[in-house]
Amino acid sequence: MTEYLTVSTLTKYLKRKFDADPYLETVYLQGEVSNFRLGKYFNQYFNLKDESASINAQIPTRMLQSLNFTFENQLKVLCVGHMGYTANRNQPFFMVDKIVPDGIGELALKLEELKKRLTAEGLFAPELKKPLPQFNHRIGVITASSGAVIHDIIRTVNIRFPMTDVVLFASKVSGAGSVEQLVARLQEVNAREDIDVIIIGRGGGSLEDLWSFNEEAVVRAIVASQIPVISSVGHETDTTLADFAADARASTPTQAAEFATPNTKADLLGWLAEAESRQRQALSNLTGRLRKQLAALTERAVFKQPDRLYDGLARRVDEATRRLSDLTGRLLDANRHRFERLDLLGQFDKLVQGRKSQFDTAYQKLLMLDTSKIQARGFAIVTDSGGKIVKSSKSLKKGDQVALKFADGERKADIAN
Repeated sequence: MTEYLTVSTLTKYLKRKFDADPYLETVYLQGEVSNFRLGKYFNQYFNLKDESASINAQIPTRMLQSLNFTFENQLKVLCVGHMGYTANRNQPFFMVDKIVPDGIGELALKLEELKKRLTAEGLFAPELKKPLPQFNHRIGVITASSGAVIHDIIRTVNIRFPMTDVVLFASKVSGAGSVEQLVARLQEVNAREDIDVIIIGRGGGSLEDLWSFNEEAVVRAIVASQIPVISSVGHETDTTLADFAADARASTPTQAAEFATPNTKADLLGWLAEAESRQRQALSNLTGRLRKQLAALTERAVFKQPDRLYDGLARRVDEATRRLSDLTGRLLDANRHRFERLDLLGQFDKLVQGRKSQFDTAYQKLLMLDTSKIQARGFAIVTDSGGKIVKSSKSLKKGDQVALKFADGERKADIAN
């Protein structure tokens, strides 16, 4: 007996087939928008059609609101999505996951997908952006050697801040090998210690021409740069992933050069004043440290009681004299008969007496260096109002105040004539 299916059974079977078919999980579809009317729904409904067929389609309202183009009837689009099936209406439909206007093509879809992934990874986060130094000694420019970009940058820098050097790191900016060269140049600049800021870019062109600056390797190299990077790719209306990765984006090479140089004469004067203030503060700090070190030295006992300076030396001289005398005696006792036989004993005694005389002379000279000993004999040390020792009467004039330092104290005096 023939078994008949109910409509519900058939539609449920068809839905399972749609859901399980791997070929319908990801569908790339090209068509024209029709029958679209904006409604207050979770999804928006329209048709995708070509010259001979039409299919029901849906797009999430949130996605529709985030599109950077106007979604409207008669718009030709490229879509990526999946197939679904509404069992209660017995209707297949196409659910949009990504959509761009036709004419932009696969590169635009690839760009949007890469941008979302790198954004989710945090590569474009504001907290990663490094501030641009305002007064740069040397600017590194990564661009083609023959383009207008490098000439515009050099001209602008020479006008605004001619003391800044511009160093070209020539690289291909499109085509085969350009990505590898751009990454290598970024790494080369970062290996140097004399580059303050980097400008990377090229002139305008199509999406294909600018594509090297959308490559993930270039984006990651810009983010990894320890030196701030200014991106200047294409014209003002062009936007690449390098612009999102860079610390600043300039719409033209001229603007990039302006970002890397001071704005006005007032900025330069302000910077010079700030630099002078830093130098003054550093000098003041150094002077303060030296004053403290000098004060600590003057508090040491050796400066307060200079005779201690040679106390140790005098003890060492006495000890050496004693040891020498003992050694001489032992040597004489042990070898007296040899010295007598060689008639050298008298000569050796003279040598010992000469060395002892030299020690005594050195000791007396050390004693003469002790100013307290000199003062004890009735002499005084004269210093001026600044504390400097007066070595000549010619350095004083009538009315000058001096200090007389005696062995037992100090007195002030005025020069009468």
